[in-house]
Amino acid sequence: MDSQETLLDYTTIKAAVAGEKWATEKVIKHYAPFIDELAVDEDMKLHLIMKLLEKLPDFPMEQA
Repeated sequence: MDSQETLLDYTTIKAAVAGEKWATEKVIKHYAPFIDELAVDEDMKLHLIMKLLEKLPDFPMEQA
């Protein structure tokens, strides 16, 4: 991945944790280069994306 990696903004992360489609798509796009690096085939790529989506609701968000 690029050494000048950009971070996802708080609003996107919060929306992804809440299950907003636009935000989960943005998270997947953000991590796509890393997933592509790890996956040996399309099935593994889909598996990694599904694992990411499964874990999103568990992401610890601090209370405001």
